[in-house]
Amino acid sequence: MLTEDKVEQSEILQSQINRILHSDEFRSCEVLRRLLAYLGEKAASGEADQLKEYVIAIEGLGKPSSYDPQHHSAVRIQVGRLRQKLAEYYRGEGKDDEIVVDLPKGRFRLICQHRQSLADPLPIADSIPAIVPHMRSAGDPAVDGRRLFRPVPLAILGGLLVVLLVGSLFAFQTWRVRDAAAVEGLTPELSKLWAPFLKSRRPLIISIEDPLFAEVRSNPGVYFRDRSMNDWKDVANSPAVKTLTGTLKQTDIQPSRYYTAFGEVDASFMFGKLLGPHAQNLSLVRTSQLSWQQLADNNVIFVGVQNLFFNQLRGMPIEPQLIPELEGIRNINPAPGEPALYQDKYSTAPAEEGMMYALVTHLAGPLGHNDVESFTSVRSAGYVAAVRWFTDPSFARILVPKLEQAAGGKMPRYYQVLLKVKFKDNVPTEMTYVLSKVLH
Repeated sequence: MLTEDKVEQSEILQSQINRILHSDEFRSCEVLRRLLAYLGEKAASGEADQLKEYVIAIEGLGKPSSYDPQHHSAVRIQVGRLRQKLAEYYRGEGKDDEIVVDLPKGRFRLICQHRQSLADPLPIADSIPAIVPHMRSAGDPAVDGRRLFRPVPLAILGGLLVVLLVGSLFAFQTWRVRDAAAVEGLTPELSKLWAPFLKSRRPLIISIEDPLFAEVRSNPGVYFRDRSMNDWKDVANSPAVKTLTGTLKQTDIQPSRYYTAFGEVDASFMFGKLLGPHAQNLSLVRTSQLSWQQLADNNVIFVGVQNLFFNQLRGMPIEPQLIPELEGIRNINPAPGEPALYQDKYSTAPAEEGMMYALVTHLAGPLGHNDVESFTSVRSAGYVAAVRWFTDPSFARILVPKLEQAAGGKMPRYYQVLLKVKFKDNVPTEMTYVLSKVLH
């Protein structure tokens, strides 16, 4: 305890939290800054012990009132990230701070104490009793009040050294194999982009879009596609579909996901060429068959039209700042000079050409334990261009420094990248980096 005076305790806590909030470690982590400030206020007011997960979600993270802790884990994930971030702060900028703020596991109440009052590590004799068969008493005049070890037999010591040596060699070999598997054949920039997937032991799923069509059953081979709709109930009630079936005088329509675009094939080839030699457990799944459980248990890469994937992102622990729409990419919190909408401008058949935006989004999975990355655009030329930026060494050399610059000098774990793509006949002809958003 810092002091018996509760008012003084609160002032010390708030002062140290304010110091942390203005540190470089926390400067770019807006969600964690907000959560830390909120938990600090509750700790200072004495309300922290009564905090519930739902209240933190609404008041501390700004979640909607519909937030359900049984189905969403944003609070637990962000509290865990805050605990880790505090530890990183005290290993770096705060290593000389007199006051240490901590968030014990299983609790929502911040605690603080003087650094010198923290418990010292256990002495070797207390932490490894198996190799200390006997201690002379503190009163033994031969040791002048100091505790000494009885000499350890050489056979025991030699055995321990052998065990440690073999264990160290095994750990080194395992690390060397895993590290080589993650970087062999890849440039440093590509290694940074794909490290979360290549250094993970989780299976990797490449999810390819299989868009929804309406098939006129009485006229086999007649299909209808409205790219703004990917839920069958919306398609069945679409005025356009009703007009079509009325014109054909056929009302028997059924959902079909028989076709996919050439762009998905092209993207799959690029991913297979890059990741195939390094990912030991790689599989291909149609997006319509990708379950929420698979999205939580596996690392997932998605390729296809934007809204299919973003429909599944609802309820994820990290919220994107760039959201795809039919007209382009919506910028939720535009910085000075940034537009609120990056609008596509192109023509379709017979002249497939123009300009559109492609969006790459890297997030944590539903439980925060895995990685999910999407390559999306309104046309296949867009997401094919985005995949090239992440698989071609020449583009990666441009992209990685920009991501590191946006994150303050280090590669961000979660982010979004916006690209501008010009195309003709559905083939990318010019690809330009626009901006990056670091996600927390």
